[in-house]
Amino acid sequence: MQGKEPRARRRTFLWVGTALALALAATAGWMVLRAQSLGGSAAATPFESLPEPPPYDLGLAVDHLSRAVAIQTVTTVAGDPQPSAEGPWLEFHALIDQTYSAISARASFETIAGLTRLYTWQGTDETLAPVILMAHQDVVPVNPGTEKDWSFPPFSGAVAPPPGGGDDHVWGRGAMDDKGSLIAILEAADALARAGWAPNRTIMFLFGHDEEVSGAGAQAAFRLLAEREVKPYLVLDEGFAVLSNFPLTGKPAALIGVAEKGYLSVEITATTEGGHSSRPPRESGAVRIARAISALDENQLPADLTAPPFTEMIDAVAQDLPFATRLAFANRWAFSGLIEGQLTDPSANAIVRTTTAPTMLEGSVKDNVLPQRARAVVNFRIHPRDTIESVLQHVRDVTAHIDGLTIAPYRDGIGSEASPVSSTTGDAWSKLRSVAHAAGGGGDLPVAPGLMIAATDARYASAISTDAVYRFIPAIYDDADLNGFHGTNERLSVANLRRMIDAYAQLMMVTAGG
Repeated sequence: MQGKEPRARRRTFLWVGTALALALAATAGWMVLRAQSLGGSAAATPFESLPEPPPYDLGLAVDHLSRAVAIQTVTTVAGDPQPSAEGPWLEFHALIDQTYSAISARASFETIAGLTRLYTWQGTDETLAPVILMAHQDVVPVNPGTEKDWSFPPFSGAVAPPPGGGDDHVWGRGAMDDKGSLIAILEAADALARAGWAPNRTIMFLFGHDEEVSGAGAQAAFRLLAEREVKPYLVLDEGFAVLSNFPLTGKPAALIGVAEKGYLSVEITATTEGGHSSRPPRESGAVRIARAISALDENQLPADLTAPPFTEMIDAVAQDLPFATRLAFANRWAFSGLIEGQLTDPSANAIVRTTTAPTMLEGSVKDNVLPQRARAVVNFRIHPRDTIESVLQHVRDVTAHIDGLTIAPYRDGIGSEASPVSSTTGDAWSKLRSVAHAAGGGGDLPVAPGLMIAATDARYASAISTDAVYRFIPAIYDDADLNGFHGTNERLSVANLRRMIDAYAQLMMVTAGG
């Protein structure tokens, strides 16, 4: 009997081991199949055919953008332009009025909030929901002292190749952000009007005057449209573009923003007695602020790998992902920790969570005086899974162990919730997706939805639509181009200006008929 027990035990272990091996093999095979099928439906969705854009003079379009860039519509703080400083905007409006006579003769416009312009190109069928194309007139300032670092003066509107050679670009602040879009939209509309094309569906052009500081103009415009009960077919603003080097794949991809993050700055204050620095207490106000910042940095808000638009973006670019990466994303239940560990790139990290960024610090006015009031401002860009209130609660919870702190929204900050996530199914998305694909050269180029990590005027469009607001510029940008956004040597290639005019014209033609 004693000899039989070990044999029976060995047989049991053998069966259990075999069963586990088979289960592991089956699981591994199932995981591989999931990786192979990841993104299959996105890749199989066909793109629509597009009409030929109308003829236009690209040389004149380049000149128009050059002249627009030379007008210094700079905003620095909310409320800009200040009273009596509206001159550049009025000059810009005059340029538009004089340049685009064909569309001006067919579209009416109204001025909102002083300088924002809303154009309406009335369609023949008033029962159809309108298309709204957006851009903004203002630009960020050039950092003082960096003017000499520009290849061409930042408000010259120079038309020239890069110093190392290449194609012509329009150089200057606003060429990419966002006068390039504004001029391209008007060039496309004017060309369509000159060609005798007229829309069935009403087309609106909304050009905010202060997007870079508050977006009050666009906010007022969408409030007005909401009062008029306008329900749009599609709203398109600046945002993503065709990236020649998409970080996840190292290959080209077109990204369309279907949502954007919210914005909140939190002020953390520690009030203490102060005094002479020769007799410092163990925990001064400055130390408490330092501990609070450290705690927030070490306790980031959680990432979300399961919610759109992140999941849809991965599906759309899956065919270009390395197999190991596809395996991980197809089986997030098993590899979520590994994936999060790899999201060390700031841009990738910003896509999957609410980010925490200490930006302002304040203490004493003298090096030997303890501050009676130490303060920090921490900026959060809010993921759609979070809200302003949940972020505030996170700050309270993470710093609860530190005595003497006051936590409140920053008094001079902009508070906005994350936008709704727009649809990636349906007619409007299909047409925009097809235009983006063509702008990027077609072929095997993937078109993916994405989450905008910066703020645009489109965030205010949620007043009239929760599922048809998109953010995309029909241009191809490489890493050098992207460095120009709010930076030195901002420029737009003539080739990209042509792509943008063609794409905006095609988008109007396929969405508004005619």
